Amino acid sequence: MLQRVILLLSLVLFPAVPAHAQLAAPVRAMIDAAMATNDADKVKVVADIAKQTNPDDVDEIDALQAGFRQRQRQLAEARTEVRQEALRDAGLLANWGGRGQIGAFQSTGNSSDVGVSASLELRRTGIDWTHLLRGSVDYQRSRGRTSREQYLAAYEPRYVISPRLFAYGLAQFEKDRFSGFDGRYSVSGGLGYQVLQGQPSLSVQAGPAYRRTESIDGTTDTNLGALAGLDFSWRIMEGLRLTQDTDYVTETGGRAQLIADGNNTSLLLVTGLEATIRDGFTTRLSYTVDYNSNPPGNAVTTDTQTRFTLVYGF
Repeated sequence: MLQRVILLLSLVLFPAVPAHAQLAAPVRAMIDAAMATNDADKVKVVADIAKQTNPDDVDEIDALQAGFRQRQRQLAEARTEVRQEALRDAGLLANWGGRGQIGAFQSTGNSSDVGVSASLELRRTGIDWTHLLRGSVDYQRSRGRTSREQYLAAYEPRYVISPRLFAYGLAQFEKDRFSGFDGRYSVSGGLGYQVLQGQPSLSVQAGPAYRRTESIDGTTDTNLGALAGLDFSWRIMEGLRLTQDTDYVTETGGRAQLIADGNNTSLLLVTGLEATIRDGFTTRLSYTVDYNSNPPGNAVTTDTQTRFTLVYGF
């Protein structure tokens, strides 16, 4: 790794100079200044102007450009190897990042309501593996009585097979007494595919699933089934500066998860719109549809929720 760091420094501090250079010093200085920015577009513009004004030195300018492109490739390769070496040497608790979001409300007068919505997502990305941990809670009291209580915890590892193909695993726990169950445990594994990369991005995944549901009436159902999932993200605009200290970057994204077994089919759809306000903080407006085809007890099949939360990324 030390050798790669030394190579990076040498490529930046000591760029190659063609032998028998004849280019005028001011022109060479102008090209060197452009190369020092490491901006390929800027180097091309400056080199094109230099070739127009110095037609006898076109070959030397082309050689300078070729050397710049070669150094850029070497720099990129060296940086990639340094990053990969750092990932290989990282400990279990290193390279974690994530997002936390929280929203709350209180109302008095004709109605007396209080509620909180909070979630945390932790992600660790390695060379081949990605580990994702998610947890969320929704709690609401109306007129002194609990009217909503939902908990979710999930762990999802992914292994990269190719740039687009990956294998996934999923272990998930849910609790929602108002939907009729004290605990619902889901385990799944299968394959996924990155349909769209960049912006927008879209990935799909599918595989067999095992689910155990513990109802509030004391009964337990265990079933084999199938899981299908979808993740979508799209940055609508690159950035819009509204005030001196506020940058807005608007994104939209959604997650869909379908688990079907012999007894019940559940569908969770989450669609959100986010706006970055400053340094890691974003606001998020989201709409959730939670459908269960055969809910326990007298619970309804479909729950929907619109929420506005503050999100912090780290």
